[in-house]
Amino acid sequence: MADRHRYVVLVDGERAGLTAYRDRGVQRVFFHTEIGDAFAGRGLAAQLVHAALTDVRASGLRVVPVCPYVAKYLTTHNEFDDIIDPATPEVVEWLEAHLK
Repeated sequence: MADRHRYVVLVDGERAGLTAYRDRGVQRVFFHTEIGDAFAGRGLAAQLVHAALTDVRASGLRVVPVCPYVAKYLTTHNEFDDIIDPATPEVVEWLEAHLK
Protein backbone atom coordinates (compact mmCIF):
# COMPACT_ATOMS: atom_id res chain seq x y z
CA MET A 1 0.00 0.00 0.00
CA ALA A 2 1.46 3.39 -1.01
CA ASP A 3 0.77 6.19 1.45
CA ARG A 4 2.56 9.47 2.19
CA HIS A 5 5.72 8.61 0.24
CA ARG A 6 5.98 5.10 1.59
CA TYR A 7 4.71 1.60 1.16
CA VAL A 8 3.87 -0.25 4.35
CA VAL A 9 3.47 -3.89 5.29
CA LEU A 10 0.92 -4.82 7.94
CA VAL A 11 0.79 -7.90 10.14
CA ASP A 12 -2.53 -8.42 11.91
CA GLY A 13 -3.37 -4.76 11.32
CA GLU A 14 -0.11 -3.51 12.83
CA ARG A 15 2.50 -1.73 10.73
CA ALA A 16 5.44 -4.12 10.57
CA GLY A 17 7.63 -2.10 8.24
CA LEU A 18 7.95 0.37 5.41
CA THR A 19 9.92 1.36 2.36
CA ALA A 20 10.14 5.10 1.74
CA TYR A 21 10.50 7.01 -1.52
CA ARG A 22 10.26 10.36 -3.22
CA ASP A 23 9.09 10.88 -6.79
CA ARG A 24 11.40 12.67 -9.21
CA GLY A 25 9.48 13.03 -12.45
CA VAL A 26 8.91 9.48 -13.72
CA GLN A 27 11.39 8.07 -11.21
CA ARG A 28 10.41 6.67 -7.82
CA VAL A 29 13.55 7.05 -5.71
CA PHE A 30 13.61 4.52 -2.86
CA PHE A 31 15.85 5.61 0.01
CA HIS A 32 14.94 3.63 3.14
CA THR A 33 13.46 0.25 4.07
CA GLU A 34 12.89 -1.03 7.59
CA ILE A 35 11.12 -3.87 9.35
CA GLY A 36 10.40 -3.68 13.07
CA ASP A 37 12.43 -5.97 15.31
CA ALA A 38 9.32 -7.86 16.41
CA PHE A 39 8.69 -8.82 12.76
CA ALA A 40 12.24 -9.66 11.66
CA GLY A 41 13.07 -12.94 9.98
CA ARG A 42 9.73 -13.44 8.25
CA GLY A 43 10.70 -12.29 4.77
CA LEU A 44 8.50 -9.21 5.10
CA ALA A 45 11.05 -6.81 3.61
CA ALA A 46 11.24 -8.88 0.42
CA GLN A 47 7.45 -9.11 0.20
CA LEU A 48 7.13 -5.37 0.79
CA VAL A 49 9.73 -4.38 -1.78
CA HIS A 50 8.33 -6.79 -4.37
CA ALA A 51 4.85 -5.30 -3.93
CA ALA A 52 6.24 -1.76 -4.12
CA LEU A 53 8.20 -2.47 -7.30
CA THR A 54 5.19 -4.15 -8.86
CA ASP A 55 3.18 -1.01 -8.10
CA VAL A 56 5.89 1.19 -9.60
CA ARG A 57 5.74 -0.83 -12.81
CA ALA A 58 1.92 -0.70 -12.92
CA SER A 59 2.10 3.08 -12.42
CA GLY A 60 4.40 3.48 -15.44
CA LEU A 61 7.25 4.78 -13.30
CA ARG A 62 10.91 3.80 -12.99
CA VAL A 63 12.86 2.72 -9.90
CA VAL A 64 15.99 4.36 -8.53
CA PRO A 65 17.42 2.19 -5.73
CA VAL A 66 19.25 4.51 -3.34
CA CYS A 67 18.15 2.31 -0.43
CA PRO A 68 20.72 -0.46 0.08
CA TYR A 69 18.03 -3.09 0.68
CA VAL A 70 16.15 -2.23 -2.51
CA ALA A 71 19.43 -2.18 -4.47
CA LYS A 72 20.38 -5.62 -3.10
CA TYR A 73 16.89 -7.01 -3.78
CA LEU A 74 17.14 -5.89 -7.41
CA THR A 75 20.43 -7.79 -7.93
CA THR A 76 18.56 -11.07 -7.57
CA HIS A 77 15.18 -10.13 -9.04
CA ASN A 78 15.88 -9.49 -12.70
CA GLU A 79 12.20 -9.21 -13.56
CA PHE A 80 12.51 -5.50 -12.70
CA ASP A 81 15.65 -4.80 -14.76
CA ASP A 82 13.66 -2.95 -17.41
CA ILE A 83 12.45 -0.26 -14.98
CA ILE A 84 15.68 0.45 -13.04
CA ASP A 85 17.60 3.73 -13.32
CA PRO A 86 20.97 4.13 -11.59
CA ALA A 87 21.36 5.96 -8.30
CA THR A 88 23.67 8.62 -9.70
CA PRO A 89 25.32 11.36 -7.60
CA GLU A 90 22.85 13.81 -9.16
CA VAL A 91 19.87 11.76 -7.94
CA VAL A 92 21.37 11.38 -4.47
CA GLU A 93 21.99 15.13 -4.27
CA TRP A 94 18.40 15.80 -5.39
CA LEU A 95 17.10 13.35 -2.78
CA GLU A 96 19.12 14.88 0.04
CA ALA A 97 17.76 18.32 -0.86
CA HIS A 98 14.18 17.02 -0.82
CA LEU A 99 14.54 15.23 2.51
CA LYS A 100 15.66 18.36 4.39
